[in-house]
Amino acid sequence: MPVEERAANSQLLHEQVERILHGEEFRNSEVLRRLLLYLSERAALGEADHLKEYTVAIEGLGKPSTYDPQHNSAVRLQVGRLRQKLADYYRAEGKDDPVIIELPKGRFRLLWELRDSRVFLAPHLTPIASEVNTETRSRRSYTMLAIVSALCLSFAIVFGYFLIRHLRTSSQEVAATPGWTLSLESLWAPFVDSKRPLIISIEDPLFVELRSNPGAYFRDRSLNQWKDVLNSPTVGKLRSSLKGVDLEPSRYYTAFGEVEASFLLGKLLGPRKPVFSMVKASQLTWQQLADNDVVFIGVENLFFEQTKGLPIEPQLIPVLEGIRNPSPAPGEPALFADQYSTAPTEQGVTYALVTHLPGPLGSNDVESFTSNRSAGYVGAVQWFTDPKFAKVLEDKLKTAAGGRMPRYYQVVLRVRFKDDVPTETTYVLSRELH
Repeated sequence: MPVEERAANSQLLHEQVERILHGEEFRNSEVLRRLLLYLSERAALGEADHLKEYTVAIEGLGKPSTYDPQHNSAVRLQVGRLRQKLADYYRAEGKDDPVIIELPKGRFRLLWELRDSRVFLAPHLTPIASEVNTETRSRRSYTMLAIVSALCLSFAIVFGYFLIRHLRTSSQEVAATPGWTLSLESLWAPFVDSKRPLIISIEDPLFVELRSNPGAYFRDRSLNQWKDVLNSPTVGKLRSSLKGVDLEPSRYYTAFGEVEASFLLGKLLGPRKPVFSMVKASQLTWQQLADNDVVFIGVENLFFEQTKGLPIEPQLIPVLEGIRNPSPAPGEPALFADQYSTAPTEQGVTYALVTHLPGPLGSNDVESFTSNRSAGYVGAVQWFTDPKFAKVLEDKLKTAAGGRMPRYYQVVLRVRFKDDVPTETTYVLSRELH
């Protein structure tokens, strides 16, 4: 390829990448911005065909030299996310861009094309010159144009007929399904449209059983791992006062809130999800989290200990005092603090956090309903299963994400309760996750 043609070709890629990076789709995803820029530079230089996963990890993602592709899938996950992000970009804000960039599966080489020509302009490709004379080429072009136009017109008529019929049928099906609305479809589509099995994982909190007095249990909600129990000063004092009583872990009980929330989810999703099961949170394996779509219900720290290995990091973090907001926007608090009393009144205000993330391999969906009080996650589940509240949530999520439904997100809800029953639930904020 002549130097001038390669330079012009690379300039098209550079300008389109800049256009994408200045758009809304990639604005809050620094990792994918960096990866796109790196792959585009390698493609422009004609070096993309020689890229290896290890090289992309070190140079493109800034991983340490100890990165091992056989035991770490970070590159494959981020490349898959970049491919999906580019598709999302061209479906929305980039639908009229003059240049289309694609990242084929199983490769690190970007391809780019002019929208009008639909001819890929990868650096090593050049158009093939035709030897047909001008008059013959012109006559053939008119003939082909007429044929293509007729075919397109016929296809458009047929496609339009079936599209209208499909939309009408879909609307009728939604309307005819009791309790199921378009807003609920928008919130739950990743789960009901997926072919993966669905697991509802409910919290089974850790209790300490006093073996010298069978049937006596101790519960501290800040202790959810047995090693934390053994290192707890409070438990140590309790054991000393009981003269060295033997302690054993027990996960025999769960709260009524988990039962109620599970019932609401089963009632909504059961008729639409043929492969549906329930698992105690303590028995949910990492493999199950990777192979299934999972909905978690319960105290926040049990779920968020598992999110450390997921591809996207949450922006809002539950703590014992409420929900921590590490990067508050103007007017937002750094902590959404719970304010409630326990026995004998059991009333006040608690915050619920709903988090929707990709699974460990980025190919499935994981959603959690968490709060420090069971009334919190019951109130949150009610909002995600009640048609009138689902409509409010859909509108709020789309507004926060620039008019479209975000793929991954977090939602904060404020729940007022009495006797551990939610009496009023209000929307606070939502964040799109990248």
